[in-house]
Amino acid sequence: MTDQAVDAGGVRLSGEDRFLGRTRELKELRADIERTGLDTLSGRKAPRARVLLIAGRPGSGRTALAEELVRVVADRYDDGVLRARLSEPDGTPVPVGNAARELLTALDVRAPAGAAEGDLTAVLREALADRRALVLLDDAVAAEQVDALLPDTPECLVVAVSGGPLTGIADVRPCTLGGLDTKSGLELLSRHTGSVRITVDPRAAEGLVEECQGHPAALMLAGGWLAARPKAAVSDLAKQLHAESDEGSPLSRVFKLVYTSLPAAAARTLRLLSLAPAGLLDPHTASALAGCSVSGARSTLDDFVGLGLLHAVDSPLPQYEVPGCLYPLLKALADTQDRPAELQLARARMLERTVRLLQSSRAITETDSPDAREKLQAMPNSVRFPTPRAAEDWLRIRRPALLAAARLAVADGELDTLARRLMSQLVRTMVAHFGMKAAAPDLYGIHGLVLDVAERRALPREKAAALLNLADLDAQTGRTREALTRYRAALDAGREANDPYATCRAMESVGGAYLELGDYDRAADWFGRALAQRLARDERAEAARLYGRIAAAHTCAGHYGEAVRNWRAALAGHRKEGDVAAHARALSELARVQEYAGHPEESLRTCQEAVECARRAEDVRLLAALQLRLADTLDRLGDPAAAQLHRGAAERLLGDELSQEEPASQQAEDPKHDADACEIRSTSAED
Repeated sequence: MTDQAVDAGGVRLSGEDRFLGRTRELKELRADIERTGLDTLSGRKAPRARVLLIAGRPGSGRTALAEELVRVVADRYDDGVLRARLSEPDGTPVPVGNAARELLTALDVRAPAGAAEGDLTAVLREALADRRALVLLDDAVAAEQVDALLPDTPECLVVAVSGGPLTGIADVRPCTLGGLDTKSGLELLSRHTGSVRITVDPRAAEGLVEECQGHPAALMLAGGWLAARPKAAVSDLAKQLHAESDEGSPLSRVFKLVYTSLPAAAARTLRLLSLAPAGLLDPHTASALAGCSVSGARSTLDDFVGLGLLHAVDSPLPQYEVPGCLYPLLKALADTQDRPAELQLARARMLERTVRLLQSSRAITETDSPDAREKLQAMPNSVRFPTPRAAEDWLRIRRPALLAAARLAVADGELDTLARRLMSQLVRTMVAHFGMKAAAPDLYGIHGLVLDVAERRALPREKAAALLNLADLDAQTGRTREALTRYRAALDAGREANDPYATCRAMESVGGAYLELGDYDRAADWFGRALAQRLARDERAEAARLYGRIAAAHTCAGHYGEAVRNWRAALAGHRKEGDVAAHARALSELARVQEYAGHPEESLRTCQEAVECARRAEDVRLLAALQLRLADTLDRLGDPAAAQLHRGAAERLLGDELSQEEPASQQAEDPKHDADACEIRSTSAED
């Protein structure tokens, strides 16, 4: 994931808890924190956080030095340490909005799903304005990435890691890393080989450090090669490297030596790890890529860790990272030694395995369903989870890799069927474990990917579904106009696909957006269009609900006569369907409109009828709300004693809930309140 996997300058190797080398650089960085800045010298207060830049080639120990600096000075920052990675293993920059959201998540600050990059960075700066935090930005590609995430307070400190200078950020001096000194290089080798082989031939060991030019990643690979060969002398490796051509970097030469010493099957597996999404993998990913057993894959991955080819992530589950400095070498090998068809097949196996794991993770949350239990029992033991908690932990830990898998599958362009299945399962599984609200930011991105595939493949039905999902998330986070635009686009796509569900759903949602914007006449018109579609297909229950929505729009507009007529139509529909609870709610709303229209006696009779209906429906909260409405109406009619009796009945129904939550009567008295909610529809791909 980063070069941290092979950094010698501070990564804890084999249980060591001691930082290796870089003493001078660490001292300079600590001194730079206290250095007087240009703003202070000019008499102005520093407007933003100070930036410390650690620059160096991948594998040079830059991340390790940054982490050690963070460890040393973290106690100065009461609000903790925040971390974000600004590039993918292949060097692709991570969008600033994604990094900002990760930092906000670490701060436990929620940002609206689908918020623009500028909005997210503004929320981040606001969240950090009164905090004293340390922010580590790893693998920065450009100054613009770091600048957008800088806190607007000198109380925070930013440590940025990059391959070179970040021109454009004021008052920052890079700490540029070269190779390790000979002493540190020898110590690194001894951690792998033991001290004896270094002690018996110190000159050969020094020669090996020199051949590697003190490059930490190269030294770690050399140490792993020696550790796997207890009888090999350090001089043997030094001679082999010296005999190699001078072409290439020390890292590439040592890597070539290690790679060519691997068995053919292990070498193939190593090459295929370059396909791992976000450079993150677990035994299942490796098993699917290589086409081997899960246990065999884990054994191979552990062997790679011992050789310095992989980094084992500190995680409750077995998880590994492909070092950023080795990623281009692995990819080059895969591109030259594996046929494109073989690589595509490996990708397909990996995506198929991911889909199966997501299905299993969701199925274990639905054990009350006989179909879900049967589906779960039919799955192989290797992809089944023992408990719902284990499935949730897996989903949470693997979330970055799963989202990256969806992005890569869509970008591939040739695996769209698998990509659609993957995204469908990812949406459903995240909602099952985390809930719609918590998963909304990730869902927004996934639905955007679904839309990309639908437009590329000219799939109007799926395009409509994706637009509806995105619009719903926009509407839920207050971006009503953006939602309205997407609902209209979804309507066009639904009509193109001749999809009655999407068409009606879009029409109703357009009406809901206009209702939210206060354009009640247009809202009623669009609800009416949706109603006509429902009636044409004899969908009585949906038609009754839409009569209620039309009535709500007329109520907000003050057209009480129209509202009463539509509520009576809704009542007739609910009565025919035998929906007692919906009938009670419609009576309640009718009583409210009658009161607004200045007919309290009619409202009282309707409300009493609604009370009886709510009792039959056993809807306690509605019954309590109706008792309170009766009380208010009786007060207006001059009967305070009867009103008090109804208030007492409501209090007995709800008990202490009335003192802890918003009274139901407040909700009922709001003429703009509309209890109907449209369920977010996931992609149309089936399990």
